[in-house]
Amino acid sequence: MIRPPVAVATASDTHAAPDATQHTSSAYRWGQLLLGILCMAMIANLQYGWTLFVNPISEKYGWSRAAIQVAFTIFVLTETWLVPIEGYLVDRFGPRPVVMGGGILCGIGWAMNSVADTLPMLYFAAAVAGVGAGAVYGTCVGNALKWFPDRRGLAAGLTAAGFGAGSALTIIPISNFIKSNGYQDAFLYFGIGQGLIVFLASWALSRAPETLKKLAPSTLQQSKRSYTPGEVAKTPVFWVMYAMFVMVAAGGLMATAQLGPIAKDFKIDGVPVNIMGLVLPALTFALAIDRVLNGLTRPFFGWVSDQIGRELTMFIAFAIESVGILALYKFGQNPVAFVILTGIVFFAWGEIYSLFPSTCADTFGSKYAASNAGMLYTAKGTASLLVPLSSVLAASTGSWHSVFIVASVMNAAAALMAWFVLRPMRKAQMEKS
Repeated sequence: MIRPPVAVATASDTHAAPDATQHTSSAYRWGQLLLGILCMAMIANLQYGWTLFVNPISEKYGWSRAAIQVAFTIFVLTETWLVPIEGYLVDRFGPRPVVMGGGILCGIGWAMNSVADTLPMLYFAAAVAGVGAGAVYGTCVGNALKWFPDRRGLAAGLTAAGFGAGSALTIIPISNFIKSNGYQDAFLYFGIGQGLIVFLASWALSRAPETLKKLAPSTLQQSKRSYTPGEVAKTPVFWVMYAMFVMVAAGGLMATAQLGPIAKDFKIDGVPVNIMGLVLPALTFALAIDRVLNGLTRPFFGWVSDQIGRELTMFIAFAIESVGILALYKFGQNPVAFVILTGIVFFAWGEIYSLFPSTCADTFGSKYAASNAGMLYTAKGTASLLVPLSSVLAASTGSWHSVFIVASVMNAAAALMAWFVLRPMRKAQMEKS
């Protein structure tokens, strides 16, 4: 049961409250983690539910889908590239005011969408919602890393999984609400509801006390000191992690973001597939698996990395992804194989959102974990800019062959870098610290 936040650090404190050590019990720590997961679930629809609104908006105003999707690009960029600033605010003032402000901005963003009758207004609303979502996302992941130095991989994975779970729980209600009441009311009421839940949950969030450092496991390499974001940006090991993050994120997105066109070109998108008595069209089946496995992989591989180490887990996961992408291209013309191999690709890809934050905190310490993980998270925005190149590559070559090869090679390179480059560099970095 979560204790009321009366004896914890205030929003303006720069250090934990003197009696914060009483809030290091297992129940209180897990309560903080669950609050973060709840907040993540409430902002998930800003990204994963967006696709439900594109066609209704287009039908109402006659805007092209491409023009409407610019708003989604703006959302992703503001959600990712501003996280370092939001992470700094978390490290400086604590998680409560940042999540509170993020929840308000998320609600305002969707409320603006409900009345946006021009593209510029739609784009501005996307930017507002993106800033809010980034504030919540970066804070909750950073807070999990600080509260669980002994289980960073699992804690970050469970928190990141909440970002997908929220859409799984509410995607059908939103879809039904759009059909019965229109997309504008759906934007307004779900925006206010989701933002209000985040706002209320933020009041119970508190800063992790420094005393938790003693829980760090002896089996994992962890830094003895905390590096500021400025110091982190000057270390080569950070940029190796950044490059790996971009490679894996872009490689996975190149294969998964184009599933619809790929299934259509393979002429299997509408072919029914029966797996364990569940019958769905191949593409629908694949997209449904995305939601499930992309959520499960984050805590699973996070937990594995807590047991066997970050780099070895990265090597295994990225290698599976590399082989899975090649196999999807080779055998994907078979509808059953398409569904199964898509599941493997999704499962070996989503773990980047637990492995990289936990590796970053292990390497550079807990004190500025939110800021430093936020800097690394901008790699998601960088990777998203590379994804449209896959369509250009496919159009110029006349097939998806080159896209799959590039995506597979990027994952294979990242797997090798994890073991042969990142591992020795991290070891040297922490010995120096």
